Amino acid sequence: MEEIRLLDRLRHAIRVRQYSMATEKAYVTWIRRFILFHLKRHPAEMGKDEVEAFLTHLAVNRSVSPSTQNQALQAILFLYRQVLQTELPWMDDVVRAKPKVRIPVVLSVAETRALLDNSEAFLRLPISLLYGSGLRVAECLRLRVGDIDFHRHTIRVHAGKGGKDRATVLPGNLEDELASQISSIRQIHQHDLTMGLGKAKLPPALQRKLGKSSQRFHWQFIFPSSRVSPDPREPSARYRWHIHAGIKGAGYN
Repeated sequence: MEEIRLLDRLRHAIRVRQYSMATEKAYVTWIRRFILFHLKRHPAEMGKDEVEAFLTHLAVNRSVSPSTQNQALQAILFLYRQVLQTELPWMDDVVRAKPKVRIPVVLSVAETRALLDNSEAFLRLPISLLYGSGLRVAECLRLRVGDIDFHRHTIRVHAGKGGKDRATVLPGNLEDELASQISSIRQIHQHDLTMGLGKAKLPPALQRKLGKSSQRFHWQFIFPSSRVSPDPREPSARYRWHIHAGIKGAGYN
């Protein structure tokens, strides 16, 4: 019961700071694993030694990557600093995960064409944008209608890696297909509006500022989900999210 209350406090601290849902899930998972590793002891009863033991276990026994070990560390530091209001000492006895040096695999033009030819139809446009615009998967799936600038042939990326905004190129050979996709989104959006829906999921501060303006077509996702779903943080609110990176066969309509 105490563990549940602690995780609820952790979720609240994360949401107050407007971290993403993915970060919330990752941090909660790591804290739960940390507690279970120490036989369900409360983190308030533990400290530097227990944290070092857990992180070393991840590197030595679980063979995690440096980035995974660092994510676990950041989750634990967040818990102690923001929830338990405790500053942990510098942890210099942690066995660090060893970085693996690998030669990057780059697809040839022929391999890229073969990949597109064998992809499901509804995935070809987002995959083409990844290849032609240099977008990351999350950046591509979160694109909204207003992010596409056909006049300047650019795509605006908001809150990319590191929370930074940037602009990237819109490939000319994809413009017609993207315009057609936006036209189909308009039909989906009009249907949602007739059902009393159509609001776009926006950051809380922007949502408060816009109010009903969040129903504007400008804010709709370029690659919408096939169905309207409840907000996991606010079950009474329903939105048409973007397609999920890990779901197969989830077409647009």
